[in-house]
Amino acid sequence: MNNLAFFRGKKVFLTGHTGFKGSWLSRILILSGAEVTGYALEAPVEAKLFDTLHLGKNMHSVIGDIRDREKLIRTMQEAQPEIVFHLAAQPIVRESYKDPVGTYETNVMGTVNILEAVRQTKSVKSFLNVTTDKVYKNNEWEWGYREIDELDGYDPYSNSKSCSELVTHSYEKSFLKEAGVAVSTARAGNVIGGGDFAPDRIIPDCVRAVAKGEKIAVRNPHSTRPYQHVLEPLGAYLMIAQAQYENPACVGSYNVGPGDEDCITTGQLADLFCNSWGGEAAWENLYQGGPHEANFLKLDCSKIRTAFGWKPHWQVAQAVKETAVWYQAWLEGKDMEAFTDEQIRKYFTLQERK
Repeated sequence: MNNLAFFRGKKVFLTGHTGFKGSWLSRILILSGAEVTGYALEAPVEAKLFDTLHLGKNMHSVIGDIRDREKLIRTMQEAQPEIVFHLAAQPIVRESYKDPVGTYETNVMGTVNILEAVRQTKSVKSFLNVTTDKVYKNNEWEWGYREIDELDGYDPYSNSKSCSELVTHSYEKSFLKEAGVAVSTARAGNVIGGGDFAPDRIIPDCVRAVAKGEKIAVRNPHSTRPYQHVLEPLGAYLMIAQAQYENPACVGSYNVGPGDEDCITTGQLADLFCNSWGGEAAWENLYQGGPHEANFLKLDCSKIRTAFGWKPHWQVAQAVKETAVWYQAWLEGKDMEAFTDEQIRKYFTLQERK
């Protein structure tokens, strides 16, 4: 169960705070009363969730490259955080085929740099590296991957995240455990939610198409993915960071994903979106080949359920509905800071009631 009051007054450092998940996590932490410092590049898209939510006025936002180790260390030492979340990454599979070197520099050396910053900042007690469900060697089998399964992502993005896991394990064993820093990694599946405007992601593609009155082009309609609302893994990240802060025995690697019933195909997700959006929303199959991407991938989340009693609260249909209404409110010009806050309060209140 999440106890957001734990973060009140805590100094928290967050990489990747200008991104999709980072912006949502920043807002949750701000609402929780944390003292938040973010370190990231400028968001590379026209419609920035970070700016839409006016996050810069309520946190210390530092624009910097995770590959700039000296600036990163200096920024962290100035912030003196107790808790560090590492989300900064190059997160797109197709982009990793276009720029494999840049992907490895960001996702592997970026992890080295943040861990080195943690090693040199004595205030840190809890560190969480957010990776991906794609770190596993994908055998295209029907059961979920467990935390003990082999790490060997196929494409440069997935593989660089596998490397990020290994780097984290090495730093923990070599330096951080002895220094009293609790270290975990979290491997989440595909997330959806309001405010994602990245290219090559199904929900942003849906929104862009329906906003123009066009049919949604679905590239891989038969690929099965573990879709979940962005608040699901973020709630888990906060839970892990708190648990290991209070009890270092809680450290480890944790899968964070939906139940089997929410592992659906991209085509089924597009159907849910069109139903939630209403009107003339429709999609078409535009499979044209392309670089290798996994067809079937899901996680076994028994470990986090057993350790913390965590479980998803919004099934995929509701996750898509909450996502669609966010974008509709955005297109209507509503106050998105207030709208987002209401979704956050709705989700975490729902958690506390269960």
